[in-house]
Amino acid sequence: MKFTEITPDEFAPYMAGYMNTLTDEDLFEELEISLHRFIRFVREIPMDKFDYRYAEGKWTIKEIIQHLIDSERIFAYRALAFARNDKTELPGFEENDYADESDGQSRHLNALLTELSEVRQSNLTLFKSFSKEALTRKGSANGNILSVRAIGFAIIGHMNHHLNVYRERYL
Repeated sequence: MKFTEITPDEFAPYMAGYMNTLTDEDLFEELEISLHRFIRFVREIPMDKFDYRYAEGKWTIKEIIQHLIDSERIFAYRALAFARNDKTELPGFEENDYADESDGQSRHLNALLTELSEVRQSNLTLFKSFSKEALTRKGSANGNILSVRAIGFAIIGHMNHHLNVYRERYL
């Protein structure tokens, strides 16, 4: 399953920025590779940067990692529901409210990266379990139509997006 197979009607407009970080990636390979790339990058960030905020009200590096964990879990639930042909309109989520309640800043970096790895490994297994037909199914979340496969690529693109934010605004 290649990213080039995705069409713009399979993902929400707000996901375009995430999708623009992708080229011709294979879904299953890139779910694994992007995680390793992200962790390797984070481990090279100087320790004094983990509590840094580039502006008032912006998240720290650790809070972004917690945000990635929370978002990936929500995206995976959407993918599961749509793959199983659940027609229920799924709600959106307010990422800032989640961040405010996550306590990500007080967590140890290794604990965050371990949890992120475990969530990603679980989701890689989940996406590999979907049939080709299930990967192309669509559903609605927060008023947007999404395909299962586009959600998988959005997970990758979302992580890439935050990796780029780290490079541009935190280091």
